[in-house]
Amino acid sequence: MAERLNPLNDFLFMKYMGEKGDETQLLSFLNAVLKRTGQDKLQSVEILENKTLMAEIIGDKTSILDIRAVTDGGTKINIEVQVCNLRDMARRSLFYWSKEYSKGIKAGEDYVNLPGVITINIVNFEFIAGVDFHSIFHLREDTHRECLLTDVLEIHFIDMVKYRRLPEKDIERDPLQRWLAFFDKATPEKTLKEIMSMDKAIQEAQRKIAYASNDDGTLHAYQMREIGLSDWNSRLGDARREGRREGKLDAARRMKVLGMSLEQIRLATDLTLEEIETLKPFENDNEDR
Repeated sequence: MAERLNPLNDFLFMKYMGEKGDETQLLSFLNAVLKRTGQDKLQSVEILENKTLMAEIIGDKTSILDIRAVTDGGTKINIEVQVCNLRDMARRSLFYWSKEYSKGIKAGEDYVNLPGVITINIVNFEFIAGVDFHSIFHLREDTHRECLLTDVLEIHFIDMVKYRRLPEKDIERDPLQRWLAFFDKATPEKTLKEIMSMDKAIQEAQRKIAYASNDDGTLHAYQMREIGLSDWNSRLGDARREGRREGKLDAARRMKVLGMSLEQIRLATDLTLEEIETLKPFENDNEDR
């Protein structure tokens, strides 16, 4: 069996969830996500296609490939898949929510006409400690949590790492868990067949992935995006490793100024004795003394 394409590649995600004709899949996923909020089940959704998928955008992970849609009630929905931990996910999500919200009104119109905006972030890294794999945020009063300021803001975070850690998964009764199992490239083929037999929308999503696997143009764009994701993750990893090393070197310099022995510094920083011995002092070491 050929290796399965990564469903969390955001270009591929858009191909099976965000194009005209993908309404069945998108509607099924949205109802699975919004079920926890107690909202009425969506009956229809209109996909707002992104027509700017040029090669240079696909190959650059700093660009945003998101899915935009509007419900039959006028609520706007924005979905983003983020596999790189950029350390700014909360502010980033709020920023893109605000951009979408501000588009909902023209100059001179009444604010009452502003439609609500729901942002759904699927992240492939642990984002918020101490909460479930699916967290939902609204604007509420601090001491009286039942008091909702407005329902126009709703932001979801779906954490794939936490989902994978669940000791027991309930794909039979929980439609969102079925979708997350589908999104997980490591899900066994037997489980994939099981969830597809339960949900025709997931079956259709898999059909579109299979089509992408056999279409040279789509497969090339997918591979470019995977390379972009890999390169970006590598750059982030290198930057963080370099930052940690510089922190250790700075700490070792401080310890030398304080008169600590080379062996004490080695044990505290994990640097080698040679690295510690050859450290150049700070320019303001005299001031530190």
